Amino acid sequence: MEFQRSSGVLLHVSSLPSYGGIGDMGPAAHEFVSFLAAAGQHVWQVLPLSPTGFGNSPYAAASAFAGNPYLISLEFLSDWGWIEGNRIAGLAGRSGPARFEEVEQRKLPLLYEAAANFLDRAANDRKLAAQWVQFEEFCRRESNWLNDYAMYAVLRAKNGTGAWTKWPEPERRREPETLKNLQRDASRALALEQVLQFAFALQWDNLRAEAAKHAIRILGDIAIFVNMDSADVWMHPELFELDEDLAPTRVAGVPPDYFSATGQRWGNPLYRWDVLEKTGFDWWVQRIARARQIYDIIRLDHFRGFQAYWSIPAEEETAINGEWVEAPGLELFRALEKALGPLPLVAEDLGLITKQVDDLRLQAGFPGMRVVQFGFSDKGAHMHLPHQWTPATVAYTGTHDNDTTQGWWENASAAEQLALSAYLGRVPMNRNVASPVWPLIRAVAASVAQLAIVPAQDLLELGSDARMNTPAVPQGNWSWRAPEGAWNAELAAKMAAIVDVTDRDNDPLPDLRA
Repeated sequence: MEFQRSSGVLLHVSSLPSYGGIGDMGPAAHEFVSFLAAAGQHVWQVLPLSPTGFGNSPYAAASAFAGNPYLISLEFLSDWGWIEGNRIAGLAGRSGPARFEEVEQRKLPLLYEAAANFLDRAANDRKLAAQWVQFEEFCRRESNWLNDYAMYAVLRAKNGTGAWTKWPEPERRREPETLKNLQRDASRALALEQVLQFAFALQWDNLRAEAAKHAIRILGDIAIFVNMDSADVWMHPELFELDEDLAPTRVAGVPPDYFSATGQRWGNPLYRWDVLEKTGFDWWVQRIARARQIYDIIRLDHFRGFQAYWSIPAEEETAINGEWVEAPGLELFRALEKALGPLPLVAEDLGLITKQVDDLRLQAGFPGMRVVQFGFSDKGAHMHLPHQWTPATVAYTGTHDNDTTQGWWENASAAEQLALSAYLGRVPMNRNVASPVWPLIRAVAASVAQLAIVPAQDLLELGSDARMNTPAVPQGNWSWRAPEGAWNAELAAKMAAIVDVTDRDNDPLPDLRA
Protein backbone atom coordinates (compact mmCIF):
# COMPACT_ATOMS: atom_id res chain seq x y z
CA MET A 1 0.00 0.00 0.00
CA GLU A 2 1.28 3.47 -0.85
CA PHE A 3 1.25 6.10 1.87
CA GLN A 4 1.42 9.85 1.43
CA ARG A 5 4.70 11.54 2.39
CA SER A 6 4.44 12.10 6.14
CA SER A 7 6.35 11.97 9.39
CA GLY A 8 5.68 11.05 12.97
CA VAL A 9 6.91 10.07 16.41
CA LEU A 10 7.32 6.69 18.12
CA LEU A 11 6.16 6.91 21.73
CA HIS A 12 4.35 4.15 23.60
CA VAL A 13 1.37 5.22 25.70
CA SER A 14 3.05 3.90 28.85
CA SER A 15 5.90 6.38 28.25
CA LEU A 16 3.72 9.46 28.67
CA PRO A 17 4.21 11.54 31.83
CA SER A 18 0.76 10.66 33.18
CA TYR A 19 -0.56 10.68 36.72
CA GLY A 20 -0.59 7.29 38.44
CA GLY A 21 2.89 5.88 37.86
CA ILE A 22 2.52 4.92 34.20
CA GLY A 23 1.59 6.66 30.98
CA ASP A 24 -2.11 6.40 30.13
CA MET A 25 -4.83 7.66 27.79
CA GLY A 26 -5.61 10.67 29.96
CA PRO A 27 -4.69 14.36 29.76
CA ALA A 28 -1.01 13.73 28.95
CA ALA A 29 -2.00 11.72 25.86
CA HIS A 30 -4.25 14.49 24.61
CA GLU A 31 -1.50 17.03 25.29
CA PHE A 32 0.85 14.92 23.18
CA VAL A 33 -1.65 14.93 20.30
CA SER A 34 -1.71 18.73 20.48
CA PHE A 35 2.08 18.76 20.39
CA LEU A 36 2.17 16.47 17.33
CA ALA A 37 -0.28 18.78 15.56
CA ALA A 38 1.83 21.86 16.36
CA ALA A 39 4.94 19.99 15.15
CA GLY A 40 3.32 19.16 11.79
CA GLN A 41 3.37 15.43 12.48
CA HIS A 42 0.70 13.09 11.09
CA VAL A 43 1.73 9.73 12.58
CA TRP A 44 1.80 8.62 16.21
CA GLN A 45 3.36 5.16 16.49
CA VAL A 46 2.67 3.07 19.58
CA LEU A 47 3.68 -0.41 20.72
CA PRO A 48 1.06 -3.16 21.26
CA LEU A 49 -1.70 -1.97 23.59
CA SER A 50 -2.46 -5.45 24.94
CA PRO A 51 -2.40 -6.37 28.64
CA THR A 52 1.17 -7.25 29.51
CA GLY A 53 2.45 -10.39 31.19
CA PHE A 54 5.70 -11.25 32.96
CA GLY A 55 8.38 -8.61 32.42
CA ASN A 56 5.81 -5.97 31.37
CA SER A 57 6.57 -6.51 27.71
CA PRO A 58 3.87 -5.39 25.26
CA TYR A 59 5.13 -8.22 23.03
CA ALA A 60 4.35 -10.89 25.65
CA ALA A 61 0.69 -10.09 26.11
CA ALA A 62 -2.09 -11.85 27.98
CA SER A 63 -4.39 -11.33 24.99
CA ALA A 64 -4.05 -10.37 21.34
CA PHE A 65 -7.49 -8.71 21.46
CA ALA A 66 -7.88 -7.02 24.84
CA GLY A 67 -6.59 -3.63 25.96
CA ASN A 68 -4.17 -3.05 28.84
CA PRO A 69 -6.12 -1.78 31.89
CA TYR A 70 -2.94 -0.11 33.17
CA LEU A 71 -3.36 2.44 30.37
CA ILE A 72 -6.82 3.56 31.52
CA SER A 73 -6.85 7.08 32.93
CA LEU A 74 -8.25 7.31 36.47
CA GLU A 75 -8.52 11.05 35.98
CA PHE A 76 -10.99 10.57 33.14
CA LEU A 77 -12.86 7.90 35.12
CA SER A 78 -13.24 10.49 37.86
CA ASP A 79 -14.50 13.04 35.34
CA TRP A 80 -17.07 10.47 34.19
CA GLY A 81 -18.32 10.00 37.74
CA TRP A 82 -17.00 6.44 38.13
CA ILE A 83 -14.79 7.25 41.13
CA GLU A 84 -14.38 10.16 43.52
CA GLY A 85 -11.36 12.40 43.04
CA ASN A 86 -10.21 11.95 46.63
CA ARG A 87 -9.93 8.18 46.06
CA ILE A 88 -7.23 8.62 43.45
CA ALA A 89 -5.28 11.29 45.31
CA GLY A 90 -1.81 10.30 46.44
CA LEU A 91 -0.95 8.02 43.54
CA ALA A 92 2.49 8.24 41.93
CA GLY A 93 3.11 11.41 40.00
CA ARG A 94 3.88 12.20 36.38
CA SER A 95 7.67 11.99 36.53
CA GLY A 96 10.20 9.19 36.60
CA PRO A 97 10.12 5.70 35.09
CA ALA A 98 6.99 3.58 35.02
CA ARG A 99 6.44 1.93 38.41
CA PHE A 100 4.80 -1.33 37.42
CA GLU A 101 4.60 -2.83 40.92
CA GLU A 102 2.96 0.29 42.30
CA VAL A 103 0.55 0.37 39.35
CA GLU A 104 -0.49 -3.22 40.11
CA GLN A 105 -0.74 -2.70 43.84
CA ARG A 106 -2.38 0.74 43.94
CA LYS A 107 -3.80 1.80 40.57
CA LEU A 108 -5.32 -1.52 39.52
CA PRO A 109 -7.52 -1.88 42.65
CA LEU A 110 -8.85 1.63 42.03
CA LEU A 111 -9.68 0.70 38.44
CA TYR A 112 -11.73 -2.25 39.72
CA GLU A 113 -13.37 0.03 42.28
CA ALA A 114 -14.36 2.44 39.51
CA ALA A 115 -15.70 -0.42 37.39
CA ALA A 116 -17.78 -1.65 40.33
CA ASN A 117 -19.19 1.83 40.86
CA PHE A 118 -20.20 1.96 37.21
CA LEU A 119 -22.01 -1.38 37.50
CA ASP A 120 -23.80 -0.29 40.67
CA ARG A 121 -24.72 3.27 39.68
CA ALA A 122 -25.40 3.21 35.95
CA ALA A 123 -29.02 2.09 36.24
CA ASN A 124 -29.94 5.04 38.49
CA ASP A 125 -27.53 7.72 37.29
CA ARG A 126 -28.64 9.84 34.32
CA LYS A 127 -25.03 10.85 33.66
CA LEU A 128 -23.99 7.21 33.29
CA ALA A 129 -27.07 5.99 31.44
CA ALA A 130 -25.69 6.77 27.99
CA GLN A 131 -22.43 5.00 28.81
CA TRP A 132 -24.41 1.95 29.96
CA VAL A 133 -26.04 1.74 26.53
CA GLN A 134 -22.56 2.00 24.98
CA PHE A 135 -21.31 -0.72 27.32
CA GLU A 136 -24.05 -3.14 26.33
CA GLU A 137 -23.37 -2.50 22.64
CA PHE A 138 -19.62 -2.98 23.22
CA CYS A 139 -20.27 -6.36 24.86
CA ARG A 140 -22.41 -7.48 21.93
CA ARG A 141 -19.97 -6.25 19.30
CA GLU A 142 -16.87 -7.79 20.89
CA SER A 143 -18.44 -11.01 22.15
CA ASN A 144 -16.18 -13.16 19.94
CA TRP A 145 -13.26 -12.49 22.31
CA LEU A 146 -14.52 -10.46 25.28
CA ASN A 147 -16.42 -13.16 27.17
CA ASP A 148 -13.60 -15.68 26.96
CA TYR A 149 -11.02 -13.05 27.88
CA ALA A 150 -13.07 -12.12 30.95
CA MET A 151 -13.17 -15.77 32.03
CA TYR A 152 -9.42 -16.06 31.49
CA ALA A 153 -8.77 -12.93 33.57
CA VAL A 154 -11.02 -14.10 36.40
CA LEU A 155 -9.44 -17.57 36.49
CA ARG A 156 -6.00 -16.00 36.36
CA ALA A 157 -6.81 -13.99 39.48
CA LYS A 158 -8.51 -16.97 41.18
CA ASN A 159 -5.49 -19.21 40.64
CA GLY A 160 -2.93 -16.52 41.42
CA THR A 161 -1.06 -17.01 38.15
CA GLY A 162 -1.17 -16.13 34.50
CA ALA A 163 0.11 -19.62 33.67
CA TRP A 164 -3.15 -21.31 32.69
CA THR A 165 -1.18 -24.53 32.17
CA LYS A 166 -0.90 -24.71 35.98
CA TRP A 167 -4.65 -24.36 36.59
CA PRO A 168 -6.84 -27.29 37.71
CA GLU A 169 -7.50 -29.70 34.87
CA PRO A 170 -11.17 -28.77 34.26
CA GLU A 171 -10.22 -25.09 33.94
CA ARG A 172 -7.14 -25.52 31.79
CA ARG A 173 -9.07 -27.77 29.40
CA ARG A 174 -12.11 -25.47 29.36
CA GLU A 175 -14.59 -28.17 30.28
CA PRO A 176 -18.08 -26.84 29.41
CA GLU A 177 -19.62 -27.53 32.82
CA THR A 178 -16.74 -25.74 34.55
CA LEU A 179 -17.14 -22.65 32.35
CA LYS A 180 -20.90 -22.72 32.84
CA ASN A 181 -20.44 -22.74 36.62
CA LEU A 182 -17.91 -19.93 36.37
CA GLN A 183 -20.36 -17.77 34.45
CA ARG A 184 -22.98 -18.42 37.13
CA ASP A 185 -20.81 -18.09 40.24
CA ALA A 186 -18.46 -15.31 39.12
CA SER A 187 -20.83 -13.13 37.11
CA ARG A 188 -19.82 -9.99 39.02
CA ALA A 189 -16.11 -10.57 38.50
CA LEU A 190 -16.68 -11.29 34.81
CA ALA A 191 -18.67 -8.09 34.44
CA LEU A 192 -15.87 -6.08 36.05
CA GLU A 193 -13.41 -7.36 33.44
CA GLN A 194 -15.84 -6.44 30.68
CA VAL A 195 -16.29 -2.95 32.13
CA LEU A 196 -12.55 -2.37 32.24
CA GLN A 197 -12.27 -3.38 28.58
CA PHE A 198 -15.14 -1.00 27.79
CA ALA A 199 -13.39 1.84 29.65
CA PHE A 200 -10.19 1.15 27.73
CA ALA A 201 -12.06 1.16 24.40
CA LEU A 202 -13.97 4.35 25.19
CA GLN A 203 -10.86 6.28 26.26
CA TRP A 204 -8.89 5.01 23.26
CA ASP A 205 -11.70 5.91 20.85
CA ASN A 206 -11.83 9.40 22.32
CA LEU A 207 -8.07 9.79 21.94
CA ARG A 208 -8.18 8.55 18.33
CA ALA A 209 -11.02 10.97 17.58
CA GLU A 210 -8.90 13.82 18.94
CA ALA A 211 -5.98 12.73 16.78
CA ALA A 212 -8.27 12.46 13.74
CA LYS A 213 -9.25 16.13 14.10
CA HIS A 214 -5.62 16.95 13.27
CA ALA A 215 -5.28 14.24 10.57
CA ILE A 216 -2.96 12.29 12.88
CA ARG A 217 -2.93 8.55 12.23
CA ILE A 218 -2.17 5.93 14.86
CA LEU A 219 0.43 3.44 13.67
CA GLY A 220 0.02 0.38 15.87
CA ASP A 221 2.05 -2.75 16.32
CA ILE A 222 0.96 -6.37 16.49
CA ALA A 223 3.32 -9.18 17.39
CA ILE A 224 3.26 -12.12 14.98
CA PHE A 225 3.20 -14.65 17.84
CA VAL A 226 1.13 -14.73 21.01
CA ASN A 227 2.24 -15.53 24.53
CA MET A 228 1.83 -19.08 25.83
CA ASP A 229 0.33 -17.67 29.02
CA SER A 230 -2.46 -15.90 27.18
CA ALA A 231 -6.19 -16.06 26.71
CA ASP A 232 -5.59 -16.81 23.03
CA VAL A 233 -3.80 -20.12 23.55
CA TRP A 234 -6.14 -21.10 26.39
CA MET A 235 -9.15 -20.39 24.15
CA HIS A 236 -7.75 -22.01 20.99
CA PRO A 237 -5.15 -24.68 21.86
CA GLU A 238 -5.97 -26.49 18.61
CA LEU A 239 -4.36 -23.63 16.65
CA PHE A 240 -0.93 -24.08 18.24
CA GLU A 241 1.81 -26.72 18.32
CA LEU A 242 0.96 -28.26 21.69
CA ASP A 243 1.19 -31.83 22.91
CA GLU A 244 -1.61 -33.85 24.53
CA ASP A 245 -0.80 -32.23 27.87
CA LEU A 246 -1.19 -28.76 26.27
CA ALA A 247 2.53 -28.01 26.55
CA PRO A 248 4.36 -26.51 23.55
CA THR A 249 6.40 -28.91 21.45
CA ARG A 250 8.28 -26.21 19.54
CA VAL A 251 8.60 -22.49 20.24
CA ALA A 252 9.39 -19.28 18.39
CA GLY A 253 12.51 -17.15 18.27
CA VAL A 254 15.25 -16.00 15.94
CA PRO A 255 18.72 -17.42 15.27
CA PRO A 256 21.93 -15.62 16.32
CA ASP A 257 21.98 -12.10 14.89
CA TYR A 258 23.04 -8.50 15.43
CA PHE A 259 21.33 -8.41 18.83
CA SER A 260 22.39 -11.77 20.34
CA ALA A 261 25.11 -14.36 19.73
CA THR A 262 22.83 -17.18 20.91
CA GLY A 263 19.76 -15.87 19.13
CA GLN A 264 16.53 -15.09 20.92
CA ARG A 265 14.37 -17.87 22.34
CA TRP A 266 11.06 -16.06 22.73
CA GLY A 267 9.18 -19.15 23.89
CA ASN A 268 5.92 -18.36 22.09
CA PRO A 269 4.03 -21.42 20.86
CA LEU A 270 4.04 -21.83 17.09
CA TYR A 271 0.93 -21.82 14.94
CA ARG A 272 -0.51 -24.89 13.29
CA TRP A 273 -0.74 -23.13 9.97
CA ASP A 274 -2.38 -26.14 8.32
CA VAL A 275 -5.26 -25.97 10.80
CA LEU A 276 -5.56 -22.20 10.37
CA GLU A 277 -5.59 -22.54 6.61
CA LYS A 278 -8.51 -25.01 6.73
CA THR A 279 -10.58 -22.39 8.56
CA GLY A 280 -9.79 -19.69 6.00
CA PHE A 281 -7.39 -18.17 8.56
CA ASP A 282 -10.46 -17.11 10.53
CA TRP A 283 -8.56 -16.38 13.77
CA TRP A 284 -6.14 -14.12 11.91
CA VAL A 285 -9.03 -12.38 10.13
CA GLN A 286 -10.56 -11.63 13.52
CA ARG A 287 -7.21 -10.47 14.87
CA ILE A 288 -6.54 -8.03 12.04
CA ALA A 289 -10.14 -6.85 12.10
CA ARG A 290 -9.66 -6.04 15.79
CA ALA A 291 -6.38 -4.25 15.04
CA ARG A 292 -8.17 -2.11 12.44
CA GLN A 293 -10.62 -1.03 15.14
CA ILE A 294 -7.71 0.26 17.19
CA TYR A 295 -5.15 1.50 14.66
CA ASP A 296 -5.13 3.35 11.35
CA ILE A 297 -1.89 1.72 10.16
CA ILE A 298 -0.67 -1.67 11.36
CA ARG A 299 2.97 -2.71 11.69
CA LEU A 300 3.46 -6.47 11.41
CA ASP A 301 6.23 -7.30 13.84
CA HIS A 302 8.71 -9.97 12.68
CA PHE A 303 7.37 -10.01 9.13
CA ARG A 304 10.10 -12.48 8.29
CA GLY A 305 8.10 -15.12 10.19
CA PHE A 306 5.21 -14.94 7.75
CA GLN A 307 7.48 -16.38 5.04
CA ALA A 308 9.43 -18.78 7.25
CA TYR A 309 9.81 -18.91 11.04
CA TRP A 310 12.58 -20.17 13.31
CA SER A 311 11.24 -23.30 15.01
CA ILE A 312 13.04 -24.29 18.24
CA PRO A 313 12.47 -27.57 20.13
CA ALA A 314 10.77 -26.57 23.37
CA GLU A 315 13.41 -28.31 25.49
CA GLU A 316 16.23 -26.14 24.07
CA GLU A 317 17.44 -23.34 26.36
CA THR A 318 18.72 -21.10 23.54
CA ALA A 319 17.68 -20.39 19.97
CA ILE A 320 20.79 -21.87 18.37
CA ASN A 321 19.40 -25.30 17.49
CA GLY A 322 16.32 -24.31 15.55
CA GLU A 323 15.29 -24.65 11.93
CA TRP A 324 13.48 -22.56 9.35
CA VAL A 325 9.95 -23.74 8.53
CA GLU A 326 7.92 -22.21 5.72
CA ALA A 327 4.74 -20.30 6.53
CA PRO A 328 1.78 -19.59 4.21
CA GLY A 329 2.49 -15.87 3.97
CA LEU A 330 0.88 -14.86 0.68
CA GLU A 331 -2.11 -17.17 1.18
CA LEU A 332 -2.70 -15.53 4.56
CA PHE A 333 -2.48 -12.00 3.23
CA ARG A 334 -4.76 -12.77 0.30
CA ALA A 335 -7.31 -14.25 2.73
CA LEU A 336 -7.09 -11.14 4.92
CA GLU A 337 -7.56 -8.85 1.94
CA LYS A 338 -10.50 -10.88 0.66
CA ALA A 339 -12.21 -10.71 4.06
CA LEU A 340 -11.31 -7.17 5.10
CA GLY A 341 -10.41 -5.26 1.94
CA PRO A 342 -7.16 -3.34 1.32
CA LEU A 343 -5.07 -3.21 4.46
CA PRO A 344 -2.66 -0.42 5.56
CA LEU A 345 0.07 -2.81 6.70
CA VAL A 346 3.79 -2.18 7.24
CA ALA A 347 6.27 -5.06 7.21
CA GLU A 348 8.90 -5.08 9.96
CA ASP A 349 11.51 -6.71 7.73
CA LEU A 350 14.59 -6.27 9.90
CA GLY A 351 17.13 -8.94 10.76
CA LEU A 352 18.05 -11.91 8.58
CA ILE A 353 16.05 -11.17 5.44
CA THR A 354 16.17 -13.42 2.39
CA LYS A 355 15.08 -12.89 -1.19
CA GLN A 356 11.98 -14.95 -0.43
CA VAL A 357 11.00 -12.54 2.36
CA ASP A 358 11.55 -9.55 0.07
CA ASP A 359 9.49 -11.22 -2.64
CA LEU A 360 6.64 -11.86 -0.21
CA ARG A 361 6.61 -8.24 0.93
CA LEU A 362 6.60 -6.96 -2.66
CA GLN A 363 3.88 -9.39 -3.75
CA ALA A 364 1.74 -8.37 -0.76
CA GLY A 365 2.38 -4.69 -1.52
CA PHE A 366 3.63 -3.71 1.95
CA PRO A 367 6.27 -1.05 2.63
CA GLY A 368 9.33 -2.27 4.51
CA MET A 369 11.43 -0.70 7.25
CA ARG A 370 14.89 0.85 7.41
CA VAL A 371 16.83 1.91 10.52
CA VAL A 372 19.56 4.41 9.80
CA GLN A 373 21.64 3.37 12.84
CA PHE A 374 22.28 0.01 11.19
CA GLY A 375 23.68 1.59 8.03
CA PHE A 376 27.06 2.59 9.41
CA SER A 377 28.24 -0.83 10.62
CA ASP A 378 29.60 -2.26 7.34
CA LYS A 379 29.01 -2.26 3.59
CA GLY A 380 26.46 -5.07 3.86
CA ALA A 381 24.29 -2.82 6.02
CA HIS A 382 24.32 0.16 3.66
CA MET A 383 20.80 -0.78 2.61
CA HIS A 384 19.82 1.08 5.78
CA LEU A 385 21.34 4.36 4.54
CA PRO A 386 19.01 6.87 2.84
CA HIS A 387 20.69 6.79 -0.58
CA GLN A 388 19.54 3.16 -0.99
CA TRP A 389 15.94 3.61 0.15
CA THR A 390 12.88 3.45 -2.06
CA PRO A 391 9.62 5.36 -1.49
CA ALA A 392 7.87 2.20 -0.19
CA THR A 393 9.75 2.51 3.09
CA VAL A 394 9.03 3.46 6.69
CA ALA A 395 12.32 4.91 7.90
CA TYR A 396 13.58 5.33 11.46
CA THR A 397 16.56 6.74 13.28
CA GLY A 398 16.00 3.81 15.67
CA THR A 399 13.20 1.59 16.98
CA HIS A 400 12.08 0.49 20.45
CA ASP A 401 14.65 -2.33 20.22
CA ASN A 402 17.57 -0.01 19.45
CA ASP A 403 19.60 2.12 21.78
CA THR A 404 18.73 5.80 21.55
CA THR A 405 20.65 7.51 18.77
CA GLN A 406 22.79 9.45 21.26
CA GLY A 407 23.43 6.26 23.24
CA TRP A 408 24.27 4.36 20.06
CA TRP A 409 26.73 7.08 19.00
CA GLU A 410 28.50 7.10 22.35
CA ASN A 411 28.91 3.31 22.20
CA ALA A 412 29.64 3.07 18.47
CA SER A 413 32.96 1.74 17.21
CA ALA A 414 35.55 4.09 15.77
CA ALA A 415 34.74 2.72 12.29
CA GLU A 416 31.04 3.45 12.74
CA GLN A 417 31.72 6.98 13.96
CA LEU A 418 34.06 7.59 11.05
CA ALA A 419 31.46 6.27 8.59
CA LEU A 420 28.78 8.55 10.03
CA SER A 421 31.07 11.58 9.82
CA ALA A 422 31.89 10.72 6.20
CA TYR A 423 28.20 10.44 5.39
CA LEU A 424 26.83 13.47 7.27
CA GLY A 425 29.87 15.69 7.73
CA ARG A 426 31.30 16.94 10.97
CA VAL A 427 29.21 15.86 13.96
CA PRO A 428 27.98 18.97 15.82
CA MET A 429 28.42 19.59 19.52
CA ASN A 430 25.47 19.80 21.89
CA ARG A 431 26.07 20.76 25.51
CA ASN A 432 29.79 20.12 24.95
CA VAL A 433 29.07 16.59 23.68
CA ALA A 434 29.27 15.42 20.08
CA SER A 435 25.74 14.55 18.93
CA PRO A 436 24.62 13.32 15.50
CA VAL A 437 20.97 13.08 16.58
CA TRP A 438 19.48 15.99 14.63
CA PRO A 439 21.59 15.43 11.50
CA LEU A 440 20.25 11.87 11.42
CA ILE A 441 16.69 13.07 12.04
CA ARG A 442 17.06 15.48 9.11
CA ALA A 443 18.56 12.71 6.93
CA VAL A 444 15.58 10.45 7.58
CA ALA A 445 13.11 13.28 6.98
CA ALA A 446 14.82 14.37 3.74
CA SER A 447 14.84 10.82 2.34
CA VAL A 448 12.45 9.40 -0.26
CA ALA A 449 10.79 7.16 2.38
CA GLN A 450 7.03 7.61 2.49
CA LEU A 451 6.97 7.65 6.28
CA ALA A 452 9.73 9.02 8.51
CA ILE A 453 9.45 8.09 12.19
CA VAL A 454 11.61 9.30 15.07
CA PRO A 455 11.51 7.85 18.61
CA ALA A 456 10.61 10.45 21.21
CA GLN A 457 13.91 9.81 23.01
CA ASP A 458 15.80 11.03 19.93
CA LEU A 459 13.77 14.22 19.72
CA LEU A 460 14.84 14.86 23.31
CA GLU A 461 18.48 13.88 22.54
CA LEU A 462 18.56 11.37 25.39
CA GLY A 463 21.24 8.77 26.06
CA SER A 464 21.17 5.04 26.79
CA ASP A 465 19.39 5.54 30.11
CA ALA A 466 16.26 6.29 28.07
CA ARG A 467 16.40 3.09 26.04
CA MET A 468 13.01 1.34 25.87
CA ASN A 469 14.11 -2.27 25.34
CA THR A 470 17.24 -4.36 25.05
CA PRO A 471 16.44 -7.57 23.13
CA ALA A 472 17.35 -10.86 24.81
CA VAL A 473 17.51 -9.11 28.21
CA PRO A 474 14.37 -10.15 30.12
CA GLN A 475 14.35 -7.56 32.91
CA GLY A 476 14.61 -3.79 33.24
CA ASN A 477 12.85 -2.84 30.02
CA TRP A 478 9.74 -0.86 29.01
CA SER A 479 9.83 1.59 31.91
CA TRP A 480 11.09 4.81 30.29
CA ARG A 481 8.79 7.83 30.53
CA ALA A 482 9.17 11.23 28.94
CA PRO A 483 9.86 14.07 31.39
CA GLU A 484 7.17 16.61 32.12
CA GLY A 485 7.33 19.68 29.93
CA ALA A 486 9.25 17.91 27.17
CA TRP A 487 6.68 18.74 24.47
CA ASN A 488 7.29 22.46 24.27
CA ALA A 489 6.68 25.07 21.60
CA GLU A 490 10.39 25.37 20.72
CA LEU A 491 10.68 21.67 19.89
CA ALA A 492 7.41 21.74 17.96
CA ALA A 493 8.63 24.66 15.86
CA LYS A 494 11.93 22.91 15.14
CA MET A 495 10.11 19.79 13.96
CA ALA A 496 7.55 21.77 11.96
CA ALA A 497 10.33 23.55 10.08
CA ILE A 498 11.80 20.19 9.03
CA VAL A 499 8.35 19.00 7.96
CA ASP A 500 7.90 22.10 5.83
CA VAL A 501 11.24 21.94 4.01
CA THR A 502 11.01 18.17 3.43
CA ASP A 503 7.38 18.29 2.22
CA ARG A 504 6.03 15.91 4.84
CA ASP A 505 2.92 17.82 5.88
CA ASN A 506 0.52 15.19 4.56
CA ASP A 507 -2.03 12.78 5.96
CA PRO A 508 -0.46 9.37 5.20
CA LEU A 509 -3.93 7.96 4.43
CA PRO A 510 -5.87 10.83 2.86
CA ASP A 511 -9.30 9.18 3.20
CA LEU A 512 -9.32 10.02 6.92
CA ARG A 513 -12.52 9.01 8.66
CA ALA A 514 -13.15 10.90 11.86
